[in-house]
Amino acid sequence: MDRRALIALAPLALIAAPARASAPKKPAAAATDGQYVDLAPVALPIIVRGLLVNYVFASVRIQLSAMANTSKLRTKEPYFRDALVRAAHRSPFFTLATDYTKIDEAKLKAVLLREAIAIGGAKEVKGVAVLSQSPKKRTGLPTLR
Repeated sequence: MDRRALIALAPLALIAAPARASAPKKPAAAATDGQYVDLAPVALPIIVRGLLVNYVFASVRIQLSAMANTSKLRTKEPYFRDALVRAAHRSPFFTLATDYTKIDEAKLKAVLLREAIAIGGAKEVKGVAVLSQSPKKRTGLPTLR
């Protein structure tokens, strides 16, 4: 690099350093807000009148108790995910009658909580949270019931 360019950029580097040092720090609450097992995103079918009309990709978190063995339960993540997929394909249980781009969170939480307790144990599992939902299609869906 040319010496003149380096000398010209030196004041900018000095000005930028204090701005970078004074940037607000992100809280570490995400790492310490409890114990959990995040499931890999799952495609849940939306079935209307016996026809598959859409998929909703859901990210789900299983919240664990404070005394839970997190490392042991994280190894059971495929079992939790499998239970969710099997429940979703068993019947159109998670389909909302009012919106074909979302799933029924209350039903999903109830079903997955029951399955997670069966897999991990009642003392280990505290709850279930749906972190995000993203539909495959937003248009071209059948009219609502």
